[in-house]
Amino acid sequence: MLLSLVLHMYSMCCVLPAAVLLGTAPTYVLAWGAWRLLSAFLPSRFYQAVDDRLYCIYQSMVLFFFENCTGVQMGGENMHSTHRSKTENKVRELIKEGILEQLAMQRRLCLLVSKNLYFLQVLKILLYGDLPKNKENIIYLANHQSTVDWIVADMLAIRQNALGHVRYVLKDGLKWLPLYGCYFSQMYLVIFPEGTRYNPELTKVISASQTFAAQEGLPVLKHVLTPRIKATHVAFDSMKNYLDAIYDVTVAFEGTVDDKGQRKEAPSMAEFLCKECPKIHIHIDRIDKKDVPEEQVYMKRWLHERFEIKDKLLIEFYDSLDPERRNKFPGESVNSKLSLKKTLPSFLILSGLTAGMLMTEAGRKLYVKTWIYGTLIGCLWVSIKA
Repeated sequence: MLLSLVLHMYSMCCVLPAAVLLGTAPTYVLAWGAWRLLSAFLPSRFYQAVDDRLYCIYQSMVLFFFENCTGVQMGGENMHSTHRSKTENKVRELIKEGILEQLAMQRRLCLLVSKNLYFLQVLKILLYGDLPKNKENIIYLANHQSTVDWIVADMLAIRQNALGHVRYVLKDGLKWLPLYGCYFSQMYLVIFPEGTRYNPELTKVISASQTFAAQEGLPVLKHVLTPRIKATHVAFDSMKNYLDAIYDVTVAFEGTVDDKGQRKEAPSMAEFLCKECPKIHIHIDRIDKKDVPEEQVYMKRWLHERFEIKDKLLIEFYDSLDPERRNKFPGESVNSKLSLKKTLPSFLILSGLTAGMLMTEAGRKLYVKTWIYGTLIGCLWVSIKA
């Protein structure tokens, strides 16, 4: 029994979070829809307050898995796939050792699992620069390299008690910005100005970006793509009367360099949970809105200068000739640990509500219909607005 459990735990590292996150989605949609109907005749501020709270609950549950159930070893040391394979092989060897008494086998397995357990391991997040403790109305500008990047934005927001205010502008998402108008007084707007993810293996994309910068008379960048101005300018122009600051955020994943010292692709969301998960290094530079030029032509130059700074930070991180300066940003860092009190309650609430719904026949029917019709309506809405 224990042997089967140990082996299954390794295969469930990614399946369980995905099942919970997707499985609780109908519960969240139903709760939001019910509140939307109930608040139809109430002042908008009441709807927005509860809407933010519901959104915060779901995103907190997402962070429960990404901050506590990752492939990183306790204490932040890298867990490599070769080490994981050795662990799995060791477990199988123990299974084959028929000469072991059952009690001794269980004891050895428990010791092995306690040393190498992937599930419920705390992610190590190193913060550099200035992240205010109090929430602000901000635009978040960051380099884009992984599907985990939006999770990183959530990681910063929850540390400022601003998770419910996070909204995202991704690729063609600029057309959705006017829909956020009612939230402008409380907004944590995330923008990735590069427009697409930086992947060292996509040399044509990088080359095209560098060629465009050279043609525009702009410095060529190595570890980031040439930023696009449109989303940043539209967002700033729309929010300037409510805005407190811009957060210029640079993110690097430790362990994303191959044996030849070349940068490799950043981990995806699945790899982040299932495979080796590096430390995350996050550099934050808070820029007051008065220091940001409003005219688009000047903002374009300002934004590129910000990405030049990002590029220098990443060159230091990945390419420094001094081994002591690699795999970290300049300056002091703080190991930012998030209390389980911030995420565990959301996980328990949504999981409990979902389980309760599935225990009754009427609940199961409502759950399935929400999945089916919610998906169809969502796809239809997106196709209409596209």
